[in-house]
Amino acid sequence: MKPPIPPGLFALLFLFGMLVLMEIGRQAGIRRSSKETEAERASLGTIEGAVFALFGLLMAFTFSGAASRFNEKRMLVAEEANTIETAYLRLRLLDKQAQPGLQELFRHYLDSRLETYHRLPNMEAAESEMARSKKIQEEIWTNAIGATRLSGSNPAAAWLLMPALNNMIDVTTTRAMALQTHPPTIIYALLFGLGLITALLAGYGMACTRQRVWLHIFGFTIVTAIVAYVILDVEYPRTGLFRLGAADEVLVKVRQGMN
Repeated sequence: MKPPIPPGLFALLFLFGMLVLMEIGRQAGIRRSSKETEAERASLGTIEGAVFALFGLLMAFTFSGAASRFNEKRMLVAEEANTIETAYLRLRLLDKQAQPGLQELFRHYLDSRLETYHRLPNMEAAESEMARSKKIQEEIWTNAIGATRLSGSNPAAAWLLMPALNNMIDVTTTRAMALQTHPPTIIYALLFGLGLITALLAGYGMACTRQRVWLHIFGFTIVTAIVAYVILDVEYPRTGLFRLGAADEVLVKVRQGMN
């Protein structure tokens, strides 16, 4: 699934917006400094602390959630690989005449699953391939039921193979749901807006010094923009620098073992 906005563009807009708001806050602070009392400065410090704490918590929870969902997606790749390999190995319980046909269907099925992930984040293209995988699943299920009834099949074939096939099918639904499980777009809009407010307050607080401290300005804005980029990129790992290609190699190795 594609992010609501490309991570790189989000980070650039965030960086530019924070720089602009920081300068606006600084200019406002310079104009206001001569009229500001000690009590007003103290109350502003309390407000700044609360807003910065809220922004930090939002960043932390959003990052933690993105990292958690990223790890979940990686674990689901391993789970799918395990279920497919287990079901494929249990085909040996069937009559020898039925095995080649089902093994070939498994190869087509795994090729289709890999193609699904290669097509992401284009959901329309991925969904069309998912439909093809679904048809192969149904064909595997139907043929497996018939094969377990053959006289040459192991008596325990139905008890061992069919649950393995059921797990193989179930995990595809779990992975499809994981692809679409993301925070609402309003969370990222809130993160963006709150970041601009903190930049405005930070700029206002820097008005006590007439000279711009570029190290502090760029340090704060660049680091914040980088963290925002990482959050969005990890949340949508099929679109940016953080990808699940290494995890998908597990499925590729299973496919190679079927040759």
